[in-house]
Amino acid sequence: MGDLYQSYGELTGGQIEGIDYQRTWRTSDVSTLLHLAIHGGGIETGTTELADAAAADIHDFYTLDAFKPAGTNADLHITSTRYDEPQALAMAAAATHIVSWHGASGATAFTYLGGRDSNLRDQIGQCLRDAGFTVQLATEELNGNDPTNICNKNQRSMGVQLELSTTQRTAFFTGGDMSRANRKNTTAVFTSYIAAVKLGISKALVTAGTG
Repeated sequence: MGDLYQSYGELTGGQIEGIDYQRTWRTSDVSTLLHLAIHGGGIETGTTELADAAAADIHDFYTLDAFKPAGTNADLHITSTRYDEPQALAMAAAATHIVSWHGASGATAFTYLGGRDSNLRDQIGQCLRDAGFTVQLATEELNGNDPTNICNKNQRSMGVQLELSTTQRTAFFTGGDMSRANRKNTTAVFTSYIAAVKLGISKALVTAGTG
């Protein structure tokens, strides 16, 4: 099924910020790496929390956090190759590195690795494997290699796209409850996953101040 909206401009004509969704971002004085969750909140549940935790107080962070009634948040999905919200595009253009967080379907716990930044992608992937997580290269449909994908719209025209299965994301929240109220209650699995991603980033960015 295709997206209801083909651009952010179309979305603003049918949805109300502050009622249906909220854009949230922060910028860093010490990093040029951006963590993105453009399908956050109830669209691809858990991705806002993951991007936020991975960015912490070091990297840039951006999310579109949807909070419509359950079952209707998919209406706010704009595919990554058409995501043209101005603040996100500006932050992407200013970044040297991007990690874009997404949710995929899946009854087993796994992460698809994608994006054109093969070094950063592979370092993150290896650190996730070392931490006991299942990872694999993404299929063509989810590989994030399209130059028009927002994860590749940084200064180097290459980024990383992480697609986490539903089962993997469920493991991040206490009791497997991904409701909005419970998503502040993260598990040790969540902490381990974020630590692995941070380690992969640190290994990939060998020059201080470039990420």
